[in-house]
Amino acid sequence: MFRRIKNRFLRYLLIFIYFIIIFICAVEINFLNLFGYSPNRDDIQMPELSVASHLYTADGKLLGTYFKQNRNPVQHENLSEPLKEALISTEDIRFYKHNGVDFIAVFTSIISTFQGEKRGASTLTQQLAKNLYQTRYDKSAGLLGKIPGVRMVIIKIKEWMTAYKLETKYSKEEILTMYLNTVSFGNNTYGIKTAAKHYFNTIPDSLDAPQSALLVGMLKGTTLYNPIRNPENSKKRRNVVLSQMAKENFITKDQLAEYQSLDINLSVAEVEDELIGNSYLRSAVLRFLDEWSEESGYDIYEDGLQIYTSIDSKMQAYAEEVVAKQMRILQNRFENVWGDDLPWRDSQGNVVEGFLENLASKTDYYEFLNEKYDGIQDSIQFYLTQKKEMKVFTWDGMETVNYSTLDSLAHYAKMINTGMMSMDPFNGEIKVWVGGINHKYYKFDHVDQARRQAGSTFKPFAYLTAIEQGIDPCDKFVDKPVRIEYIENGEEMVWEPKNADWNFTYQNMSLRWAMGRSVNSITAQITEEVGWDNVVETAHRVGIESPLKSVPSVSLGSNDVSVLEMVKAYATFLNKGNQVDPVLVTTIKDRHGKVIAEFKSENERVISEEDAWLMLYMLRGTMDEPGGTSQALWEWDLWKDGNQIAGKTGTSSDYVDGWYMGLTKDLVTGVWVGNDERSIHFKSSATGEGAHTALPIFGMFMEKLYQDENDEYTYGPFPEPTVEITKEYNCPTPRPRRQVDSTEVDSSVVPLPHAIEMDRILEEIERSLPDSL
Repeated sequence: MFRRIKNRFLRYLLIFIYFIIIFICAVEINFLNLFGYSPNRDDIQMPELSVASHLYTADGKLLGTYFKQNRNPVQHENLSEPLKEALISTEDIRFYKHNGVDFIAVFTSIISTFQGEKRGASTLTQQLAKNLYQTRYDKSAGLLGKIPGVRMVIIKIKEWMTAYKLETKYSKEEILTMYLNTVSFGNNTYGIKTAAKHYFNTIPDSLDAPQSALLVGMLKGTTLYNPIRNPENSKKRRNVVLSQMAKENFITKDQLAEYQSLDINLSVAEVEDELIGNSYLRSAVLRFLDEWSEESGYDIYEDGLQIYTSIDSKMQAYAEEVVAKQMRILQNRFENVWGDDLPWRDSQGNVVEGFLENLASKTDYYEFLNEKYDGIQDSIQFYLTQKKEMKVFTWDGMETVNYSTLDSLAHYAKMINTGMMSMDPFNGEIKVWVGGINHKYYKFDHVDQARRQAGSTFKPFAYLTAIEQGIDPCDKFVDKPVRIEYIENGEEMVWEPKNADWNFTYQNMSLRWAMGRSVNSITAQITEEVGWDNVVETAHRVGIESPLKSVPSVSLGSNDVSVLEMVKAYATFLNKGNQVDPVLVTTIKDRHGKVIAEFKSENERVISEEDAWLMLYMLRGTMDEPGGTSQALWEWDLWKDGNQIAGKTGTSSDYVDGWYMGLTKDLVTGVWVGNDERSIHFKSSATGEGAHTALPIFGMFMEKLYQDENDEYTYGPFPEPTVEITKEYNCPTPRPRRQVDSTEVDSSVVPLPHAIEMDRILEEIERSLPDSL
C-alpha cells in the first residue's frame, strides 16, 4: 500500500502515523497483555474519593475523625480565585486552551531538554489522570512496561489518552476541582479543604494569594517545601509561584513585592491530633459499629460518613473534669501510702519478683533487643536499665525525667486508672463514656473491654433472686458467722465469709438494712437459701453477659464483669423491670447527608415491675438505713427538692477494685477505680474502698449536673410505683447495737489476717491526713 506513494518522505511519514495509530490501539485494548490496564470511557466516572468520616456528639460537637487519607472534598464554587490563579499560572497556564494534552508544551519541553533545561509538560488533566488511575503503578505497565525506556513511553501515552477522555466527559471547572480534591499536601493531609484547615485554619474560599501560592508551591514537593518542617524552602517556593502569578497578570507588581515580603504566617490546626481525636470514645464507636460496617458494606475510614453518638457533650465534659480531679487525689494518696516501697505484691504481701522484667518482655523494645542480641539477657538487661532523658505523663502535665525503660514501666504501672459510664435507663442511650485516665498511654478501655471483680455491687442480684422467690424486703436474717460446704470440681470445699470489719453484730436485720449496710454474712445466707446457680441466672437475665462461676461467693462479686454490663443490669431496676441494650451510636448519614442507619434499643421485660421497684427501694437503703454505705454522698450538694439517690458501693479483696453504681430518677452511672495490674492496690479500707475511690466521682459528677440550671437532669424523687406492691417493704429499722462508720462498711473485702491490726492503725493515721492526700 505504501509503495504506491512515490515521495519517500511522505511514505515514511504515513508509515509512522499508521504505526502510532496501531500502537495506540494496542495500548488501549492491552494487546496480548503487553501494555497493562487503561481506563476506558465507562471507567471515567466522577471519582468516589476516600473521604474521612466524622464523629459527633448528640448535640453536634465534633468528637473525632476516621480516615486512611485525611480528605474532605470541596465544590468548585468554594475555591477562591487566587487559589485557582496560583494553580493555573504555575502548573498549566494553557489549561483552558487544550483538550487534555498540551502539544505546544510538549514540543517546547523537547526543545528545552535538548538545550539542557529539563521542563515538564504535563497538564493538570494528565496529573489528575495519574492520581486517579495510578497510571504509573505496575498493574498499569504490562509486559512491555518492564523495559525502562518503553515503560515511560507507554505511561505517557496512557496519561494522554486518559486525559483526553476526562476532558470529553467533564468541564474544566470539574477537572480543576477534582485535581484539588485529590492531591496530597503532606502531613497526611489530602485535598485543598483539609490543607486550608491544617496550615491556615481557614476554608478554601478564604485563601488569599500568598496562602494559595504557598499551598500550590507545595505540590512540587510536599516534604521539601513543607512550611512546618522547611519554612525557608516553603517561603522561597511560595515567592516563585507569586512571580508566576504576576507574570500572568493575576497580581500586580506592587502586590508581588508586598506579598513576597510577608512571612508565611501559618496558623496550624493540628488536624491529625484534634480531628482524629484518638480517644476511648472514638475506639468504642468502632467496636460498636463493627458488625454493622461488615453487614452494610460501608467503610468507616473511606466513605465520608457522619456518625452521631448518644453522648451529651456537656455531661461528657463534666465527667472528664471530675475524673481528672479525683484521680489526681487518688494518685497522690496511693504514692503517699506506698512511699518508696514497691507496690506490686502477692496475696501474702510479698513483692512480686521479676514484675518489671515481665512487663518489659511484652514490649516492642524488648522484642527488638531480644532479636538483636540473640536472647542474651545481660545485654538486654543493660539496655533496659540504661537511663535517658524522656517525658512521662503525670497529673501535673508532661514531666521531663531521666529514666530507664524499667523506670518508665514502673512509673506507668503505678498509675491508678478508672472507667465511667452514664446511661439513660429508659432508651439505653449512653450519655457519658470515660474509658480511662489517658488514651495515649492507656489504650485499654475500662468501660467495656476491662472486666474486674465487682465486689459488693454484685449483691443486688442475690437480693433480687430472694425477692423473686418470695422473700420480702422486711424479712430478717441474723448477722452471724456462716459456714457453707459445697462441691467444686468434685472436691469438697468450705466457705466462711467475713464481714468487712471482721465483726458480727448478731442482730436481726431486714433485707433492706442488710443490703444497705452491705453485710457479707447475710448476703451469704441469702445466697445459700436461694441457690448460687439461681443468682447466676438472675445476673445473666438482667444484663450481665460475662461468664460467671457458680460458687457461694458469687454474690460477693468474685467474678469479673465490665462497667457497661453493670450499668445495663442496674438500669433494669429503674426501667420497671425492662432491659435495654446500651446505645452509643444513634444515627449514621452518608456523605450526602442521607440517613442510612438508625439505632434504637427495644425494651424487653426480664423481671416484674413490682420486683424492679422493690429493688430500687432496697438500693435507696444505702442512703436511708443506719450505716448505709452510700451516706458519704451527703458531702455533695445533691439533696434539694426531695432528691433521692440509690446506689451501691463495692470493693474486691485486698482493695484491688473500687466500685460505685449510682441511680437517680433518670440516670444510671457506673464507676470503677483500680490499677490495671491486680497486684498493685491500696493497703486499707480508708484509702482503697469503693466509697473512698469511686463514689466521690459519682458525687462530684451529679453535683455538677444538678448545679447546671440549663441541664435536663434535675433534682427530684424516684417515681412512685405504678403497680400494686404486694410484698411488705416499709419496715422500721431498729437502732443498731454498735454504731458504725457510715462512710463505708461495705464490700466483700476480706483483708489478710496478718494485716488487720496494721490496717486499723493506718486508718487512724490516714484519717488525720489532709484531704488532698
